[in-house]
Amino acid sequence: MTEVTFYQKDEHVYRFRVDGHASFAEYGEDVVCAAISMLTINTLNAIESYTDEPFKEICINQKEGVIDVEFPRRKTGEYAPEAELLIKSMILGLETVKEMYGEKYINILNK
Repeated sequence: MTEVTFYQKDEHVYRFRVDGHASFAEYGEDVVCAAISMLTINTLNAIESYTDEPFKEICINQKEGVIDVEFPRRKTGEYAPEAELLIKSMILGLETVKEMYGEKYINILNK
């Protein structure tokens, strides 16, 4: 199962972590894991390309299925509204994956 955790302060996500493989199918055939990865990586690329939101830290471990990202300005309440929209879009996409394939493969948490 993949667990996606969004850490928030004042309703603004300042960090998110994607952890684990979905195990829907064999490696290379797992459409759930591919969808989660695509949504996450596309969100990071879009934030980097289209906003001025900095990343404090990005940790990617493909073997373990981990992507951990922190946005430093969000802890102070400053953030790029475009980045906020992109993260909300990512959450919507992940919730759709969960609806389509089930809670057995993806768990979305807010802390």
